[in-house]
Amino acid sequence: MTEVTDEKELGKALKENAVEIVITKDELGRRVTKIKATGNVAWGIAIAAITVAVIAIISAPATAGTSALVSAAAAPAAIAVLGTGATATAIGIAVAAGGVGALNSLRNYKLEKRDGKTVLIKK
Repeated sequence: MTEVTDEKELGKALKENAVEIVITKDELGRRVTKIKATGNVAWGIAIAAITVAVIAIISAPATAGTSALVSAAAAPAAIAVLGTGATATAIGIAVAAGGVGALNSLRNYKLEKRDGKTVLIKK
């Protein structure tokens, strides 16, 4: 079991294919739930926009420390699908993991609520 409190830790856990990830922060759990609940067509639109933003951030190391919320402005299609908070979270996870593959790997986890926490369990 891996416990995470922020996007950076979640991105790392996804990249490492953790079997069970416990998200201890409510807001992060809500945003991940929203990302996971996105349908396939909407996900395709959102992931394309997020990919552009993530590539821009990874390609410009000097700006990697800036807020994911600022970089979310580069992904209006994703914001339209996920909302600003979930888009910023998705971008933060992808940047921490080194690419959007981590976001796609979320599809390989089922989501549960346990003791008020969001838990991702590898399928």
